[in-house]
Amino acid sequence: MTSVPDSAANYCYRHPSRQSFVLCQRCGRTICPDCQTVGAVGVTCPECMREQRASAARTKPAILTRMTGQGAPVVTYSIIGLTLLVFVLQWIPGLGVTNALFFTPITVSTHIFEPWRLFTVVLVHSTSFILHVALNMYTLWIFGQLLERMLGRVRFLALYLISALAGSVGVVLLSSPTTQVVGASGAIFGLMGAFLVIQRRMGGDARQLLVLLGINLVIGFIPGLNIAWQAHLGGLVGGALVGLIFMETRKREQKGLQIVLLSALTVVLLLLSMRYVFFPLV
Repeated sequence: MTSVPDSAANYCYRHPSRQSFVLCQRCGRTICPDCQTVGAVGVTCPECMREQRASAARTKPAILTRMTGQGAPVVTYSIIGLTLLVFVLQWIPGLGVTNALFFTPITVSTHIFEPWRLFTVVLVHSTSFILHVALNMYTLWIFGQLLERMLGRVRFLALYLISALAGSVGVVLLSSPTTQVVGASGAIFGLMGAFLVIQRRMGGDARQLLVLLGINLVIGFIPGLNIAWQAHLGGLVGGALVGLIFMETRKREQKGLQIVLLSALTVVLLLLSMRYVFFPLV
């Protein structure tokens, strides 16, 4: 065993009376255990850690500023209010609200062409299971507020509508032609998919959201629950793609490109939704 020479370099630069042989990974100065912030590849002194956090803070607000909307989440509250209003109207005998708005893949076909149902399906819910609308609106209230303030009202509305469309497309591609679907679950999963992508691209911790998504996806496959997992999967993929577009085109000068990419995604989804127009016997 060899002894280490005792010198001023072996003492913490912030606490000269405390001996230490651990160096800050950034500046190389000696720091005692009280001054060490342990990282993945070493330890950092308090001053370097402050600089590091300040640098990260300057970067992230710059990203958020280009994406963040102002004011209350009006679009989120409006969607929730409209959905609950429609749910009340569904209970009134003779109005036929559910029949007018629910979605079946065959309704976008050569002999029944009602493409608006691709979107209106998010407004109607099962009247025999009140938790259906309650859980969807609660999830929308949580993620809607976060995303609308982050993206702005117009982008958030685009995200919700494209996710709803993607959910319907999932039903068209993965279900039988006569499968009847109601609910906003496709759009809701789209919000979660977009939030997951944004969180990951900005360096946030998305583990809890991944667990939540995993649980909900698995629940959709449980026999007997009559859940449209196809809409969940379609909405999730569609929302994730929209979130990716937003993150990759968040600079001010990329606004035109963002609109083009969102429009192209919408066109592709609309073409996929007309499967029974192009292939009526499939």
